[in-house]
Amino acid sequence: MSDDCLNCGACCASFRVDFSVCETEELGGCVPTGLAVEVNQHTARMRGTDHAQPRCAALTGQVGQRAACAIYEWRPSPCREFEPGSAACQRARARHGLPVLPDL
Repeated sequence: MSDDCLNCGACCASFRVDFSVCETEELGGCVPTGLAVEVNQHTARMRGTDHAQPRCAALTGQVGQRAACAIYEWRPSPCREFEPGSAACQRARARHGLPVLPDL
């Protein structure tokens, strides 16, 4: 992970984060149940990511300035799979007025 990722948080304030309900604590996973919203019997969503201006409830700090995930060790699979420097990462950074990351 680049140092830029340790301060960025743009991805946490740009996208809806859906994942299997099996990833919630309630069903044996690690994602704190209070931070997940049930979408249907199979899918949960990180609280705050379905707003018109999404911002994950687990995001601390200010985007672009010392932002961090409060549940980094317990984050859901879409967050674990998100690629720093990917096209989606660059779109999220642009959305928040952050510069493009160099190739990682």
